[in-house]
Amino acid sequence: MICRPIPALPLTVDLYNLFMFRALASTLLFTGLALSAPAGFAQSDSSLMAQIEDFLHGQAAHYPAALQVNIEPPQLQNQAACEDYQVFLPNSAKLRPRMSVGIRCQAPTPWVSYTQVNLSLPGVYYVAARTINRDEVVDQDDILEREADLLRLPPGAIYDADRVLGSIATQRISAGSPLRTSALRGPDSIQRGQAVRLEARGVGFVATSDGKALEDGEPGMQIQVRAASGQTVSGTVVNSQTVVVLM
Repeated sequence: MICRPIPALPLTVDLYNLFMFRALASTLLFTGLALSAPAGFAQSDSSLMAQIEDFLHGQAAHYPAALQVNIEPPQLQNQAACEDYQVFLPNSAKLRPRMSVGIRCQAPTPWVSYTQVNLSLPGVYYVAARTINRDEVVDQDDILEREADLLRLPPGAIYDADRVLGSIATQRISAGSPLRTSALRGPDSIQRGQAVRLEARGVGFVATSDGKALEDGEPGMQIQVRAASGQTVSGTVVNSQTVVVLM
């Protein structure tokens, strides 16, 4: 019986192919990581996300509630590296439940991008407890407290009871309707067409006359008044009866 050695060539070829496969896999893995790194870096930029959130909280500072923010990661992988971001609202938009936020790179290479945010503002607002007629004074029994996302309420909805109590209705308000600034005026305000007392004040003198308000106005606001002489003058509302003109 003759023993013949097993040929080594197939084993050598298999080892060679295995080596080449591993080398190719390593190359592809390294290349893939290198190509995906900029995108991962851009999307995980926590400082930019924090800047966007801080900006939105600043825009909501006048609301009596805490803003809840959900930011979709900005897609900046195709943008040049940025050292100085500026966040802004396109067209000076007001906060809405879903909206775009602008990201402006100021240095070293200027560019502008946008990302989507989802916002909510759970809080309290007020509705009419009964039908309130024009020129009626609103008191505590006339209002009810309700909870809602304040960003989904109609413009001018009132969130502060102090702004409602003692106000005067400028129109009929149906029961259950949100109380709005456009439907109320302060007790010391002046209405268009109302008779007022004009006080002209200068150095060493004060002169008074009658007039007619040509505009609505709250205390501290400038309105136009037609004097008894027919002349139109501008003055500052002091209270529900008086407008002062400085000479």
